[in-house]
Amino acid sequence: MIEKTCQDLENRIEDMIFTRRQFLNRLGIGFGALGLTGLVGMGMLPVPEARGESFSPLAPKKPHFTPKAKRVIHIFASGAPSHVDTWDPKPALDKYADKEMPGDRGGTVFASPFSFKKMGKCGTEVSEVFPMLGQHVDDMAIIRSMYTDIPDHGAATVMMNTGSTRLIKPSVGSWLTYGLGSENQNLPGFIALSPGGVSAPNLRSAFLPGAYQGTPVNTQNTSLDKMIENIRNNYTSLPEQRRQLDLLHQLNEVHSQNLKKDAQLEARLQAYELAYQMQMEATDAFDISKEPETVRSMYGADKVQGRQMLIARRLLEKGVRFVQVWHGGWDHHNNLETALAARAEECDKPIAAFLTDLKQRGLLQDTLVIWGGEFGRSPTADGNVAGGTPGRTHNGRAFSMWLAGGGIKGGITYGSTDEFGARAVENKVHIHDLHATILNVLGFDHEKLTYRYNGRDFRLTDVYGNVVKPILA
Repeated sequence: MIEKTCQDLENRIEDMIFTRRQFLNRLGIGFGALGLTGLVGMGMLPVPEARGESFSPLAPKKPHFTPKAKRVIHIFASGAPSHVDTWDPKPALDKYADKEMPGDRGGTVFASPFSFKKMGKCGTEVSEVFPMLGQHVDDMAIIRSMYTDIPDHGAATVMMNTGSTRLIKPSVGSWLTYGLGSENQNLPGFIALSPGGVSAPNLRSAFLPGAYQGTPVNTQNTSLDKMIENIRNNYTSLPEQRRQLDLLHQLNEVHSQNLKKDAQLEARLQAYELAYQMQMEATDAFDISKEPETVRSMYGADKVQGRQMLIARRLLEKGVRFVQVWHGGWDHHNNLETALAARAEECDKPIAAFLTDLKQRGLLQDTLVIWGGEFGRSPTADGNVAGGTPGRTHNGRAFSMWLAGGGIKGGITYGSTDEFGARAVENKVHIHDLHATILNVLGFDHEKLTYRYNGRDFRLTDVYGNVVKPILA
């Protein structure tokens, strides 16, 4: 039936009198058989807007100047890890343990339950909770003076991912794919891996064309068919799908001179095209069974975080521009000693293996690796002990992040907090500064990567941001 319909339409294409929208409505049953189109409605694939161009909006583009990195992986420790228990040791916490915090800040000082030791040739002090990751400290630039605007999880997470807590803004991954395109036209340029999914505000392209929004993949599932629903089409062969898509593009071209382009319709057509291409590419990219057992064991791929990091490496290797890996559970208001150690153990081996793997494959030199949460924790004990041991409450005035790989000077620490880790005091780095630095490594002047919307040129860093040059190689 579909075959006959397509043949008739091809023979009479110039005489078609109904609109493109009507055509899609009438052929709905045929395209329903595509299967992958369901990904669009579920937010599993980006929906690009029409740009009036014959080439893919994800086609590779040149940045403002020669980049030091070609791709980015952002390992997002959702929930806000305690910096004074991981990357920013504070002996003063031991000195004043269980005493009232000096000054007018209030609260009882909570000494870190973890010891720190110098690691690597650089001798940077790292918490005992990261025994394997600490071995890579010579490749890291640890920023100990991060700060943000609002210490609320929702607002701070969106701030980290979009640079705004108020306006609906494009995410960092969207800006990068807008500026650079993607090296692989058969996969989205921006993919977010997370067990359970990612909320839309952190992946959206906002006013940028929809092709640049993030594609979430639920890594809680181990099978490809469940990670990306409807990835396999059991109703229509690839040649038949190709013919249908080509026919739609022909109809679109025939009517484009007489009718105003419909942005939503154009978006659907591009989404169908990407869905078609993904059937061939995604089945390979997400299949970690193709990796040698030694590699899977090195990552600990039998567990979620190991599986995520291995998939991330495969996606980067295949040309995906921006990969975000989410690791939640870092919101420790109580029982910090056991809970933080557990979260660290989940990611210590996989991330260390990832860095080792990238270096062995020659990918670390042009891959920017970022790790961190949305804000830090307090040096005082949180009152919400809930019958257990103490934790720490939110602190937006100080936290730590580390960067490694392409364009980053390894084996250094940058900035500092006060003696208790309560506030960033030296070489403070705001989220806008971090974003400006990320864009710089990728070859962009953050003040010139703009998009005209509503009569104004918008940018990721708004009207702020300074590149943190001391951490650049």
